[in-house]
Amino acid sequence: MPMYQVKPYHGGGAPLRVELPTCMYRLPNIHAQSSGPALDVSHVQGYGALKDIVINANPAEPPFSLLVLHRLLCDRYRVLSTVHTHSSVRNVPGNLLTCFGEQTRKQSRHEYQLGFTLIWKNVPKTQMKFSVQTMCTIEGEGNIARFLFSLFGQKHDAVSLTLIDSWVDVAIFQLKEGSSKEKATVFRAMNSALGKTPWLVGHELTVADVVLWSVLRQTGGASGTLPTNVERWLKACENLAAFNAALKLLK
Repeated sequence: MPMYQVKPYHGGGAPLRVELPTCMYRLPNIHAQSSGPALDVSHVQGYGALKDIVINANPAEPPFSLLVLHRLLCDRYRVLSTVHTHSSVRNVPGNLLTCFGEQTRKQSRHEYQLGFTLIWKNVPKTQMKFSVQTMCTIEGEGNIARFLFSLFGQKHDAVSLTLIDSWVDVAIFQLKEGSSKEKATVFRAMNSALGKTPWLVGHELTVADVVLWSVLRQTGGASGTLPTNVERWLKACENLAAFNAALKLLK
């Protein structure tokens, strides 16, 4: 016989249904929210929807890939472009101060789709914010280039996306920061890939081409003897107006 008996608190004889958790905790789906920017071109369409891209870059190591992508964005969207100098740097070459050309605003701000602000600043890594008030900082030329290229809405399958990401990492961590042996390995891999397709991943330009071209120009690798297919690819890049404009900054 039990010591005491307590009546069921749910009353009656109906069975009690208890919903047990299936995970430790739940978080809202941020991709379903409309307040934050999504990695899709739809959020820069239309008037009155200007989104600000603010980039801090060190003039000692200009991120040429971002200058190429800026030019490509200008071909697709209405872009309000400005260049500033932070107090942490004293001398910025004139060609970098005018890297976006003449900064004459002929329209009111709300008629643009993108605001692209470049600040020459003494930073260890290139930094970017998109929609400044709601987004954390993205660091590194490769990561920023990935984000900016996503605004073009280019679609790839999983295999191609993996290859593109791999080439971007190769550019930053092996071609730019690696040993001479690692760089030689990169050139061999590039030559092999470019022997099959005109661009590094398939038959159209991707962010992989933009970042690898940028690193080649930053490190002086483009001035040496290059494998045949790599040299042909380099010329194909620089025949495009966006690359050619960035290339002029080196002169």
